[in-house]
Amino acid sequence: MFRRRSDDAAASSSVLEKQDETPQARHPEAKKGRPTPKRSEAEATRRTRVTVPKDRKEASRQARDRMRTEREKERQALMNGDERHLPARDKGPVRKFARDFVDARWSLAEFFLPAAVVILVLSIVKVGAVQQLSTLLFLLFFVFVILDFVRLGFGLRKQLAARFPGENTRGAVGYGIMRTLQMRRLRLPKPQVRRGEKP
Repeated sequence: MFRRRSDDAAASSSVLEKQDETPQARHPEAKKGRPTPKRSEAEATRRTRVTVPKDRKEASRQARDRMRTEREKERQALMNGDERHLPARDKGPVRKFARDFVDARWSLAEFFLPAAVVILVLSIVKVGAVQQLSTLLFLLFFVFVILDFVRLGFGLRKQLAARFPGENTRGAVGYGIMRTLQMRRLRLPKPQVRRGEKP
């Protein structure tokens, strides 16, 4: 008598466990929890699905093609400022603000390379007075560039603290200072603000 009841209880518990293990069928009118993709998106996904290469040569060719595509995307992003495909060192709102802060200002550092070429030419001239003048000009220019770096660094640090409180701005000041060493037309990513424009 007691045994029969215990057998029935064991059988019913095993049935319940099996029901728990089997996945619940979704009601036909219930939502899936994700949007249905458009036909064009689904076809594009199928077309871009990576095929398994047949041999090592084919795999290396596919890898080269992928790298070439990525490099082209990065190059285009450096030209037009597209944030999605920029290199990691240039990504993010903090780096963008640092670039705009530098690009909106005149700085002596951006003329360092042309000035260095002129001073080098003057130092080659075999006239004592001209060589001394070139050395003096180089020292003066170097000091003014350092002072310009200090001014820009303090200004950029202050603006970053005001614009991005609590965010990680490490390396942004050095990033901005290194950008000032490049002539404006040679900077990458290309400047997105004009001179005198507030970032």
